Parts: sequence; structure tokens; C-alpha cells
Amino acid sequence: MNLRVPAISHDECDELAALCKAGGDPLRLNVLRALSNDSFGVLELAQIFAIGQSGMSHHLKVLAQADLVATRREGNAIFYRRALPHTEHTGGKLHAAMLEEADNLRLPADVQTRIGLVHRQRANASQDFFARTAEKFRAQQDLIAGLPQYRDSLLSLLDKLSFPADATAIEVGPGDGGFLPDLARRFRHVTGLDNSPEMLDLARKICTQKSLVNVELKLADALTNANISGNCVVLNMVLHHFAAPAEALKQLANLLQPGGSLLVTELCSHDQSWAKEACGDLWLGFEQEDLARWAIAAGLVPGESLYIGLRNGFQIQVRHFQRPAGNTHHRY
Repeated sequence: MNLRVPAISHDECDELAALCKAGGDPLRLNVLRALSNDSFGVLELAQIFAIGQSGMSHHLKVLAQADLVATRREGNAIFYRRALPHTEHTGGKLHAAMLEEADNLRLPADVQTRIGLVHRQRANASQDFFARTAEKFRAQQDLIAGLPQYRDSLLSLLDKLSFPADATAIEVGPGDGGFLPDLARRFRHVTGLDNSPEMLDLARKICTQKSLVNVELKLADALTNANISGNCVVLNMVLHHFAAPAEALKQLANLLQPGGSLLVTELCSHDQSWAKEACGDLWLGFEQEDLARWAIAAGLVPGESLYIGLRNGFQIQVRHFQRPAGNTHHRY
């Protein structure tokens, strides 16, 4: 007697069930909350939530199976971020509602403390790198994308913007000061902010050589200690050194006067993991849509973008984001 094995049919309810299962655990909901504007590796998440790596890997697998998190490989590490809901797909509206509800909740205080610790560990690693390698800065930058490779594109975008005659500019992380003369010719006053004394020494040499009398250099953390504002904030190949890029854009938006412009030059997402060790990069570039999403969350309006392909396989994005003229200063 031949027994027919019943065919396994796919039921759309399976997707809803997976979504409900993934969201039916307090720890997994808190993981989604922690990933709202950041991405973390499994070891970082295990540290943040004070559980073992294998336990965290299980929770991330459940979230991934429900398409609630997406992954990105950086060298030997895999980083997790929240997946965007697609409301036109089965479960998409439930996905969006779940994230909205989760974002209305506050993370436990101890989790917030450990997230801050992970961010400080990232920031310290970046600062230590520049303290050790300041004199090799230009050679290291040229391994990927030196200023000459994007200066003309950046200036063409900058010169399209209409700034008042008395406009001021801020360059965050001016490096060896190579772009400061270009800013000094275009703005009444320019402030260079860096948290590395060694890098500021290099920038100071440029200011002396070029007699840049309208440039002021400050040893300061642009995200916490800079009590200044400007009509234009420039960030050249710096965002990938920030521990929490999305949060950094929120704080940088606070440096802008109403109607001001943020110009960001960055690498597009890439897989050249050697850049972390050779150049002190914390992130291997960024997806274009992520930068736009983070900027919008910071109260900025995306403007014109330029993209530059390089012979070594990297691609540069030059992005303009504007603070609406009606916005008053705010602190997040």
C-alpha cells in the first residue's frame, strides 16, 4: 500500500506567526529598541544586555528569521541593524506598529549605561589611533580617499549654496588642515574642532603657513563640548570614526544655525576590512539611504548629492543636508 506524503504548503500566517514570536520576548524588543539608530556586533549586544554570546546569537537568529533585523559583514564581524518595515508586504503594518510601540519605551537604565560604555570603547579606540599615527595621517588617508580626490566636487557643491556675506563655518575633524584654506576664503570666520591634540598641531601648521587669520582651532568634542554654531558645518571623512554615527548627526545638527547647511563627505558602504586597522575606521562606509534617514531624524532636509568613483574600488558620497530656516536650536 503506497502512502502519499502530504505536500507541505506555505501559509502566509507563518510569516505573521514568526513576527509575533520574535516580538513576544522582552529582551528581543529591547534589542530592537537599542538598534533604533545604531548597529552593533553580537559581542557588543551580549555586553550591552549582559548575556552570553550564544544566547544573544539565538535571539538575533529569531529576529532575523522574522526579518526584523538585517546584517552587514565588516571584516570578520557581523553587525546587526533594524530592518525597515515594508507595509505593503504581509506583516509589514504589524512590523511598523511594533517598532513604533517599542520606540515609545525607555530602555532600562543599566542597558543605557552599557550602550554608553560600548560607545566609549569605540571612541577611545579611534582617538588612540590618531594619537599614535598623526604624522602618517595623509599617507593613511591616501590609501583610500585623500582630499585631492574629492576637493573639487565638494567645492562645487559648496559654491552652489547661498551663504550671507558674514557667514561662519565649522569643520569637524579637520585632520591635517588641508581643507581649512578653502573654507577661509569663503567664510568670514572658520572654526576647526578636533578632540586630538596631535591632529590639531598638524592643522595649526597649515594655518601658520597660509596665514589663515580668520581660522580658530579648538580642542573640543564636537558632540558634547562645542558651544558654537555656524552657517555651514563640514565633515570630511570623519563620520566613520564616530562611535554612534546616527547620534552624531543629531548633535552636529545642533551646531547649525537655522537655514544652515551640513556637508558630509563619506565613503559609500564597502567591504575593505583592512581600513579598520590601517586607517582607524570604525565603520566601513555607509549606505546612502542610512545617511539620509539619520539626517531626517536629526531634523535636516536632504539636498543635492554627488558620487565619485575611485580607481581603487571605493566610492565617495558628497552629501548636503539643510536645517530648515524656521528651526530653533534644540538639544537632544
